[in-house]
Amino acid sequence: MREFTVPALVEPAPTGGLADSVYAAAEAEPDLVQLSRRTEDGSWAPVSARAFRDEVLATAKGLLHQGVRFGDRVALMSRTRYEWTVLDYALWTIGAQPVPVYPTSSAEQVRWILADSRAVACVVEHEDHAMTVGSVCDALPQLRSIWQLDAGALRMLELAGRAVPDDLVLRHRAAVTADTVATIVYTSGTTGRPKGCVLSHGNFAAETDNLVARYSHVFRNNNSEQPSTLLFLPLAHVFGRMVQVAALRAGVRLSHEPSLAPAELMPALASARPTFILAVPYIFEKLMQRAREAAEEAGKLPAFEKAVDAAVRYAAAQERHAFGDGPGPSAGQRLQHQVYDRAVYSKVRAVLGGRVRHAMSGGSAMNRELGLFFAGAGITVYEGYGLTECTAAATANPPDRPRFGTVGHPVPGTTVLVAEDGEVWVSGGQVFQGYLDDPGETGLILRQGWLATGDLGELDEDGYLTITGRKKEIIVTSSGKSVAPTVLEDRVRAHPLVAHCMLVGDNRPFVGALLALDAEALANWQQRRGKPPATAVDLRTDPDLMHELQRAVVGANTAVSRAESIRAFRILAGEFTEAAGLLTPSLKLRRRAVAETYADDIEALYAEASGPPM
Repeated sequence: MREFTVPALVEPAPTGGLADSVYAAAEAEPDLVQLSRRTEDGSWAPVSARAFRDEVLATAKGLLHQGVRFGDRVALMSRTRYEWTVLDYALWTIGAQPVPVYPTSSAEQVRWILADSRAVACVVEHEDHAMTVGSVCDALPQLRSIWQLDAGALRMLELAGRAVPDDLVLRHRAAVTADTVATIVYTSGTTGRPKGCVLSHGNFAAETDNLVARYSHVFRNNNSEQPSTLLFLPLAHVFGRMVQVAALRAGVRLSHEPSLAPAELMPALASARPTFILAVPYIFEKLMQRAREAAEEAGKLPAFEKAVDAAVRYAAAQERHAFGDGPGPSAGQRLQHQVYDRAVYSKVRAVLGGRVRHAMSGGSAMNRELGLFFAGAGITVYEGYGLTECTAAATANPPDRPRFGTVGHPVPGTTVLVAEDGEVWVSGGQVFQGYLDDPGETGLILRQGWLATGDLGELDEDGYLTITGRKKEIIVTSSGKSVAPTVLEDRVRAHPLVAHCMLVGDNRPFVGALLALDAEALANWQQRRGKPPATAVDLRTDPDLMHELQRAVVGANTAVSRAESIRAFRILAGEFTEAAGLLTPSLKLRRRAVAETYADDIEALYAEASGPPM
């Protein structure tokens, strides 16, 4: 199959913007608990639709008082927290455009994003962020204000805006249409320089309204229980923003958690007790890893592995039945599943607060067996696929017939086409307007209404998409972070000892580097230090050489954020050559060939390195 379409379930709204849902909810159900806000003692305080609307309106008035106008761009540099959501909706209320900035961004990245977007103001989380922005202010003549959340930015805006009449805010909101730009989200390009994706209010509405309709059993009230979710994805990422918008449009109770570290995330899940979560595969991998470690510490690892196998086989039998290929789990499998549900699976669910039965995963590929395990343990993970350029999701597994190991069907209102060369193309209301002030790059990716994703894929006979590779060279880690490799590679390769450097990390927990050393330079280095002749492999444990190369890696990492940085490297036995098929005639890396040749070294790199915390 080359093309598959799923009709829209919700027609696009002809007028209005994203902030309208906040004001409509306050009018229709003023006492509805719209959000939960963390208090100083760690508990969750309910925020009603009326209270949230009032805070958004007060902040919007303060922004107007401080000179922010319709169409202005305001950068937001923070972790995921309640105040970000208030600011998003306040800015959307007055037709301004939030510009997310990862809180781990380097000064160089901050300077580029603020300069390219021509942001007139920047909201940061704390003093360190303020200092980062301050260090590049001289290159940002258009930047007029910096506000700090931890220093009471929202309270300051509220006080400043008291003299602004409500009617002025409402006139701004009335001017927002579906085509109005909602946000500029920067994403890494093939050159390594971030490009600003222009996403409209209509893009988010088309995406979220159709997802909510398709997954109504997840987003809507069932059995009188209000759906709720804990948002721990970065709001600087389009996936996190999509979750935020979908929750508030659907009446889902939304809570925020800024940290992915287990010590903070696990207690937050336990106390917030969401009914569903949205995450990246890395989260599910970590949950599985922690469960296995706990079983091993308790001396119950063999029993745990049997429970995992039973869950996978149970879910696989259910999957076959859904597609008409079998009778479903046998009587023996059902009985075994009940036993393990009490002993093992219920404990896995308890880690997520005990109420989660559904989850959505995106950002990178998820292992089929992992998806089957969670389904067998009572948590169905709907894997999806998308890009910043299509407002997060282009496809997702349907709720009635998920096919684990694939990224599912097109989101309602979307068509997926596999081009002649295997590239995945997408068409739908969520496809972005283009790259900010870059018609050249826009023309390369938007082709007569189609978004050329740069990813390779296959559609099966039932219209399920499987991603098979990338035309572009961007690395996507298992946490969903996109990394442009060439900037780091070139910086590491600038060291005299390094002949070639290639980054790895697709669907891995962090970015690693393969280093091919210059044989002549290495020999000279050894001679200067009075070391006996040895091969590059023999010197893998030499502390002086490792320190030298570590300096090169650390120097390269200063150009990027921590999430994009090289966490581990491995010295290879030889250099890359054209004769070996590892370089093109113009001496560019043949990445797939290098990865295949050094597959064992890549596995060893991740086996030996200590991965980052979740």
